[in-house]
Amino acid sequence: MSMIRIESLDDPRLGDYRGLTDAALAKTRSRFIAESTVVVRRALASGAVPRSFLVDERHGAVVEELAAAHPEAPVFVGEGPVLEALTGFHLHRGALGSFERPAPADLDALLEGARRVVVLEDVAEHTNVGAIFRSAAGLGIDAVLLSPRSADPLYRRAIRVSMGTVFSQPWARLDAWPEGIAALKRHGFEVHALELTDDALSIEELAARGPERLALVLGTEGAGIRPETLEAVDGAVLIPMREGVSSLNVGAAAAVAMWELRAR
Repeated sequence: MSMIRIESLDDPRLGDYRGLTDAALAKTRSRFIAESTVVVRRALASGAVPRSFLVDERHGAVVEELAAAHPEAPVFVGEGPVLEALTGFHLHRGALGSFERPAPADLDALLEGARRVVVLEDVAEHTNVGAIFRSAAGLGIDAVLLSPRSADPLYRRAIRVSMGTVFSQPWARLDAWPEGIAALKRHGFEVHALELTDDALSIEELAARGPERLALVLGTEGAGIRPETLEAVDGAVLIPMREGVSSLNVGAAAAVAMWELRAR
């Protein structure tokens, strides 16, 4: 399909992009929105199926590239102010893409052969989820698992912060938590929670032990790991900190822990 210039914001074909507020996107489970030319290209490279594209007319080369490579998906083009009025935010990275949401990954298949897994317990901030996915992809984590109350990795902000690594990093959402810990143990994982407890090992001590298969649970900001989760895991682990600073942001802590506990 050729390029389509936006003539009216009421065009029903633009429904995927109209009013991309947090509330509107939270209700969307059949598709996802990729933001920026780089992230749109990474979504396409991963095999994601495009529904359509929305591009600022100043990025003519991108329009031509998408129209030529994906003739089945319309490329809507307009001036910056028009796109902002449509989406509700300034499209400063050139392009948006609307994609079909892929089928959920099979948990058992994901864990088969994995050595390092990160579990997000109720991590609700999309920026943190995106940052953790980017670190996981770069530091050799085999899979990311999410509790039912964790934020959606395919939410626009999470995708953007991850720089599109959510498309290449294997992940799955657990049906129940902390019951999901049992599935990890069935697959031979030691399960440790990153939490400040009286009996927590330092991260160096756990790394020195070198577990063959390790799942690391990361808790939400503020509340930390749930008490029932601490009862179900094999132990707690902490990152030693200078006096007066008790912890790091979960995104930063995740990166430190992934590096220190990487499979060797």
